[in-house]
Amino acid sequence: MEPYFEASANARAQSTSKFDAGLRHHMQGIYRNMGIALIVSGSIAFAISATPALYEPIFGTPLKWVAMFAPLAFAMFFSFRFDRISLQGAYACLWGFAAVMGISMASIFLVFTGASIASTLFIAASMFLAVSLFGYTTKSDLSRWSSFLFMGLIGVVIASLVNLFLQSGPMQLVISIIGVIVFTGLTAWDTQRAKAEYIAYGAGAATEKLAVMSAFSLYLNFVNIFQLLLQLVGVQKSE
Repeated sequence: MEPYFEASANARAQSTSKFDAGLRHHMQGIYRNMGIALIVSGSIAFAISATPALYEPIFGTPLKWVAMFAPLAFAMFFSFRFDRISLQGAYACLWGFAAVMGISMASIFLVFTGASIASTLFIAASMFLAVSLFGYTTKSDLSRWSSFLFMGLIGVVIASLVNLFLQSGPMQLVISIIGVIVFTGLTAWDTQRAKAEYIAYGAGAATEKLAVMSAFSLYLNFVNIFQLLLQLVGVQKSE
């Protein structure tokens, strides 16, 4: 009987090793797509901010409102149409959203100093990596916080839209603090959810498409953490 049990144990070990390798590949793909999206956004934002012929017609005219609200409209379209689009369509939406977000984020380079942008980016990246790692490794079920985080997200979005017109400094401070907390929590939850999806569905086209959505969610979380932290600690350029 010993050879049988030994063979059975080896088979289980090989199966576990194969599963772990697949999960690592799945998560690496998510972070890779997220990273590419961030590079696209950052490159476009920097290129526009460095070219007066591009940023003046956008941010010096009513087009600034289009640039400001286009990412929100794009995100809603992507979220509601996700089930109906193909894998290639999901990738196209991710890269398209990253480009639109890059246009919107160009104003950051016009308002804040390069040093404060760089330092805030480092802080945001450190926070994101730490929280995402927590979401990946924790044994706690973070889905119990999903309703609270979703309500917080809706509240932050509505308050931000209202404050676009009120331009209240104290209100922006509160929004930024609450927003950082909400998007930090969403980062942990979205990471755990991405892992759970692979455990539930395994490798395949469906899982790859879900991975694109996970990259989109994590990208949004990171960008919002960065922008909200910039509102808190960023140094604006002198006139």
